[in-house]
Amino acid sequence: MAKVQVANVAVLDNPSPFSNPIQFEITFECIEELKEDLEWKMIYVGCAESEEFDQILDTIYVGPIPEGRHMFVFQADPPDTSRIPVNDALGVTVVLLTCSYRSQEFVRVGYFINNEYTDPELRENPPPQPQFDKVQRNILADKPRVTRFKINWDDSSSSPTNAITEGMDAQSGVEETTQDVPSTLGFTENTQNSMEVM
Repeated sequence: MAKVQVANVAVLDNPSPFSNPIQFEITFECIEELKEDLEWKMIYVGCAESEEFDQILDTIYVGPIPEGRHMFVFQADPPDTSRIPVNDALGVTVVLLTCSYRSQEFVRVGYFINNEYTDPELRENPPPQPQFDKVQRNILADKPRVTRFKINWDDSSSSPTNAITEGMDAQSGVEETTQDVPSTLGFTENTQNSMEVM
C-alpha cells in the first residue's frame, strides 16, 4: 500500500503569459512517517516525438515527512525556449509532476498545455520564429492524468512494477473502471501494463 497519496493538485496563475513561472499547489497525505525525502520534479515536454527535448524545470526535496496532510506550492521558471523545436513551440504539449521516494517514482501527474498567440492576426499568420513574448500558456487544469506505480516503501528487495493510470478521458479508447480515488481530483482509474503517461 502506498504511504503517500496525492489528494489534490491545483494549477495556479492559469492561463498566463508563457514567460511566467509555472505553479502548482500540491496537497498530499502521508499515512505514516517517512524518514527520507520525497523528490518532486516538474518536467516540460518539448516535443512529443523525442524525450531529448524534455526539460526538468525544477527538482525539490521535501522531508522528512510526518504522518498527516501536507500542502506546498511548487513553482518553476518557464522552459528554456531555445531548447524547444520551432515546430513544437505552439499548440498542445504536456507538463509532468513526478514524485519519488528512495529514487523510485511512485506517482506522475500529467497536464496538457495549449500554447497559442493571444493576437488573432498572429494566430492566423504565425511568424517563422515563435514570438514567445506574445504566447499565452493555458494548462488544461480540469483534465489531469495520473499514473501511480507500486514501489518498495521499506527496505525489502522485491521490485513491484504495476502501474495504475487515472484520469483517462472517454476518447482514450481504454476501458474505465471506477475505484477508490480521491474525490477532489475527480479521476476514474484504469489498470495499465505500460508506464507511459501520454
